[in-house]
Amino acid sequence: MNFLTIFLQASGGITAFLPFILMFVVIYFFMIRPQMKRQKQEKNFQSSLTRGSKVVTSSGIHGKIVDIVEGENTVIIETGAGRIKFEQSAVSMELSKKYASSTDKN
Repeated sequence: MNFLTIFLQASGGITAFLPFILMFVVIYFFMIRPQMKRQKQEKNFQSSLTRGSKVVTSSGIHGKIVDIVEGENTVIIETGAGRIKFEQSAVSMELSKKYASSTDKN
């Protein structure tokens, strides 16, 4: 038992940091990497917006994209209350055609 204790104390360089390295690897694969993947998908979605798409903003406003202003990175969305100008980053999701067609019937 004493030999094992002395051996572990003598080789404490890398083995002392091994738990911290393992925690960083776990945090990277379960938190950082998925978040980076979501941000990339969100950016691709926002850059692929087209006129006529039915969308929902991050504040929950539903509407249809009427115009895309490229230089300002803004979109003009037509809602029940009229036309509103939003940043492209405020558009959070596009309504699926199936969902949009079922709500149009009502």
